[in-house]
Amino acid sequence: MQYINEHHTYENCVFCTAARLEDGFENLIVERGENAFVILNRYPYNNGHLLVVPYKHCDSLDALSVETRNEIMMLTNSAIKILRVLYNPQGFNIGINLGDVAGAGLAEHVHLHVVPRWAGDTNFMSIIGQTRVLPEELAETYQRVFEAWRAG
Repeated sequence: MQYINEHHTYENCVFCTAARLEDGFENLIVERGENAFVILNRYPYNNGHLLVVPYKHCDSLDALSVETRNEIMMLTNSAIKILRVLYNPQGFNIGINLGDVAGAGLAEHVHLHVVPRWAGDTNFMSIIGQTRVLPEELAETYQRVFEAWRAG
């Protein structure tokens, strides 16, 4: 917490705000490392959609230390392992959108997406109704992922 308190004054950044809160359903953080944390996406593409986020508020990977970039990859690997056990996905989308034109919803704070995928996980609701249908509520997803991370 010392690192967060000394390096973050970004009042309006949802990631910086979440990092300052106590862990629980309010901030959706399921794991914390020294330089980065793992948080559920509040607006997921699929159940189990996680984000790996550095504590440092910046918009690019090259602004991060080597240690932070390494930790992001280690947390990503752990997230994949946990999601495989919990959801048995057939694949994953792993990605970073850098900049608004690349589709970054929060371009000012770089983050990596970990999205479990299954054959047929998209349907007409997304295309016609512009609505995602998820079979599990976010609170349940949070509890499952949080507990699985603690169990190792």
